[in-house]
Amino acid sequence: MRIHLIAVGTRMPAWVTAGYQEYARRMPRECSLQLVEIASGRRGKSTGVVQAREQEGRYMLAALPKDCRVIALDVRGQAWSTEALARQLQDWLGAGRDIALLVGGPDGLSPECLTRADESWSLSPLTFPHALVRVLLAEQMYRAWTLGTGHPYHRS
Repeated sequence: MRIHLIAVGTRMPAWVTAGYQEYARRMPRECSLQLVEIASGRRGKSTGVVQAREQEGRYMLAALPKDCRVIALDVRGQAWSTEALARQLQDWLGAGRDIALLVGGPDGLSPECLTRADESWSLSPLTFPHALVRVLLAEQMYRAWTLGTGHPYHRS
């Protein structure tokens, strides 16, 4: 199984890239974490937020692997504890399907992405910069994997 982190934004600060890569490289082969960067939609006088978000959504949906389970990162989604995420990860591993985690840009996910998602996950009721979410997701996926395998990384 692969976890595809499909995220809007292509030019991240060095600390974001380094943080993401640190945790992605720790993931085992059986649930590797792969980043798919989507170009931000154009925003300007002739194109607004709605058009940009729709454009990003089309690109994200086109990047989905065939027959994957889609989880949208959305503030209105289900909040999971670390232990609940570890159980989710074990369930996903058992199902054998790839997972796609959708992270929108500064204006969130398009309605089409939210509709396509099999479920929605909220990291927090707080709003995070979308670049930081990459690092948070990578760390949380690694933490969930270590918890499920009895590795000492996670301490309750």
